[in-house]
Amino acid sequence: MSEPRMKLAVLTSGGDSAGMNAVVRAVVKTGIIRGCETWIVREGYEGLVRGNTQVHAIHPEPPTVPAAVKHAHGGQASNLLSNLRFGDGDLLRDGTGDHPGGRSLKGRYIVRVGWDDVRGWFAEGGTLIGTARSAVFRTTEGRLAAANNMIKEGIDALVVCGGDGSLSGADVFRSEWPKLVAELRSQGKITEEQAAKHGHLKIVGLVGSIDNDMSMTDLTIGAPTALHRICEAIDNINSTAASHSRAFVLEVMGRHCGWLALLAGVSSGADFIFIPERPPEANPWEDEMCAEIQRHREIGKRKTIVIVAEGAHDANLQPIRADYVKDVLTERLGLDTRVTTLGHTQRGGRPCAFDRILPTLQGEEAVKALLEATPETPSYMIGVRENKITRVPLMEAVAMTRAVAEAIAAKDFAKAMSLRDPEFHQSLEGFFATSALYKEKQLAHYKRMRVAIMHMGAPAGGMNAATRAAVRYCIRQGHRPLAIHNGFRGLLDDNIHELSWLGVDGWTARGGSELGTNRTLPDVDLGAVAARFQEHNFHALMMIGGFEAFNALLILDNGRKHYPAFHIPMVHLPATISNNVPMTEFSLGSDTSLNALVDACDSIKQSASASRNRVFVVETQGGKCGYIATMGALATGACIVYTPEHGMDLDTLRADVKFLKIRYGLDAKGRSEGRLVIRNEASSTVYTTDVITKMFKEEGGELFDSRSASLGHTLQGGVPSPMDRARAARLSLRCMAFLEEHHEELQKQPSKVKQAPPESAAVITIQGSAIKWVPVQEMLQHADMKNRRGKTAWWEDIRGLVEDLVGRSELL
Repeated sequence: MSEPRMKLAVLTSGGDSAGMNAVVRAVVKTGIIRGCETWIVREGYEGLVRGNTQVHAIHPEPPTVPAAVKHAHGGQASNLLSNLRFGDGDLLRDGTGDHPGGRSLKGRYIVRVGWDDVRGWFAEGGTLIGTARSAVFRTTEGRLAAANNMIKEGIDALVVCGGDGSLSGADVFRSEWPKLVAELRSQGKITEEQAAKHGHLKIVGLVGSIDNDMSMTDLTIGAPTALHRICEAIDNINSTAASHSRAFVLEVMGRHCGWLALLAGVSSGADFIFIPERPPEANPWEDEMCAEIQRHREIGKRKTIVIVAEGAHDANLQPIRADYVKDVLTERLGLDTRVTTLGHTQRGGRPCAFDRILPTLQGEEAVKALLEATPETPSYMIGVRENKITRVPLMEAVAMTRAVAEAIAAKDFAKAMSLRDPEFHQSLEGFFATSALYKEKQLAHYKRMRVAIMHMGAPAGGMNAATRAAVRYCIRQGHRPLAIHNGFRGLLDDNIHELSWLGVDGWTARGGSELGTNRTLPDVDLGAVAARFQEHNFHALMMIGGFEAFNALLILDNGRKHYPAFHIPMVHLPATISNNVPMTEFSLGSDTSLNALVDACDSIKQSASASRNRVFVVETQGGKCGYIATMGALATGACIVYTPEHGMDLDTLRADVKFLKIRYGLDAKGRSEGRLVIRNEASSTVYTTDVITKMFKEEGGELFDSRSASLGHTLQGGVPSPMDRARAARLSLRCMAFLEEHHEELQKQPSKVKQAPPESAAVITIQGSAIKWVPVQEMLQHADMKNRRGKTAWWEDIRGLVEDLVGRSELL
């Protein structure tokens, strides 16, 4: 083997958060694939300072490669083979300190690790390599010791996953590095050759924070999982609150950032929230809160949920405590009130799907950034905007983050809000729009609408949350929300009724479709559909659903040529677990489905691993769109994925059998791993799940066995994920604004027979970091109508990453 291109280390610092293990796994595997030597630092910066105090063999021999594998590689060992079981990774998992082979981790904090040392890590919460807040690293002496320890091991690149303090420390370390190296040389601790070789330190930061408090990125690692934990707790509390007609005050984390409190409020249907960036405007705020909650109680609401961020305060920066809020509700309103402080339960548990996918993509990008780094490039922070991984100068992000806290301290709350991303502001306005009960009608009579709301296609998580948001907004504005039950069949059967503010109260956490749904299109009887539109005097239509809703909108738009009743604004909000609507990167329900897939596959993999040498072929839904299968494979660490877009043939299956044989042949005796193969239901009509399972069983011989599992409709999920709930509310309110705008324009037309323009029939899409309206006729140009999916998909390249992270390209 030639000299590695780079020796890189990864550490986790500050508080732990779900997804940190996925970062370590991705950095180690990507580093090895790209020819790097990979190390981990135990206990964060404290481990860098302590280093390795014991002298013993820390560079064991590479694994013995079976002759069959050597033959497959022409007698050469790949970089992956040479690093397959290199290191002491198992010690990090069980904490015993003694390696089965006799080596010890006691006194060792900087440890070289190999490919298999990090397998299965991203399914575990916390950080397996440990984290600590190091006071000594904040001193020059501490950083000098850390530099010495890194140079002794030959490490010249560092990936740091932590909060803004940890990332600031990383940048200081890098800026001081030349001085530290010079000092170590003058003290005789390193040689001239070492000083010359390590004159430049490469550093990349990833943000691990459950508060989602870092600027210049939409999400921080660990925040989605923390939101899951909070919403699970609130969902459980909701039932007992309704049973006893109680009020609950929940305190959640968020010292300088109210993201968790805000998104939990939107996702759980809370009555009132307190966040640092936007304190209550009323003085005293107690009057505002009590008046709002009293209005809710007067119309029959039996439960009250108030969420308080730990850093909440009033306009004068006086803290707002959960216990005080409880006393106010008890004394002023006579409510039976309880306080629940969720505390560190918010950090714990297995990472959700997005906290496996996001850190994996960011970890891969971190290694790329290190390999491309020069002394002139800044230290980068790896962030994300919607689903695009980004690099931003680390200290710019830290400075903007701290500017938020400074603005709050200066009582400049408008500036604090402006420094948050647009989605934060939209979510806050959305919370106010859907939680407050307004008695006064706010729009002029001619601007008010009769809005028809319909679900179409298969049920998807978030459908009900989107409907709730639309209904609450309608009532606030003076519109009349009309529910069409059971799709277009229900419309023809006149199954329509007006929804109420209280009637949709608990819908955020409900899966499936409360309105009922089917796949019937309006062309079943377009004339009768138009007659119903005219009979009920619909002014606007909102369809929530998948490819069928897109198809239905296209039919209605084409029908405008013959039926005046269709000359109204019409909108489609994509909601389908398949995520197959053209031109949008996310559909409601796809995140819920991914989480259902991850939960199922975690259990399946546990069974497979218990049997050591078993392969499970897992069949997923998704129609002819491979989104769920591909992203699910990335989130579960599957070794093979089959999708309709790529198809499969005998050559593919031959190569897959060969890969599995090599991979199981390399496993240490008695330490094989259960493995997953994920297959989309429509990948092939010939090579079915049963056929593949039997073939693997036959070809596996004594190396591995195989079983199959079809997840079926379980992938539609039960309770919608918080991300689907929050996204549903945000997109639904944007849809209502769209309908209002085009309705007002139509009212300005002098003729009684209105002519709706083509852009008034549109689909709301997420494209990069923006929400865009796409006219349905334009959408048609980007749709593969035969296969019911878009002609292009942003996620298709992910399949290559799935294969890279299991070493397929290295082993075949």
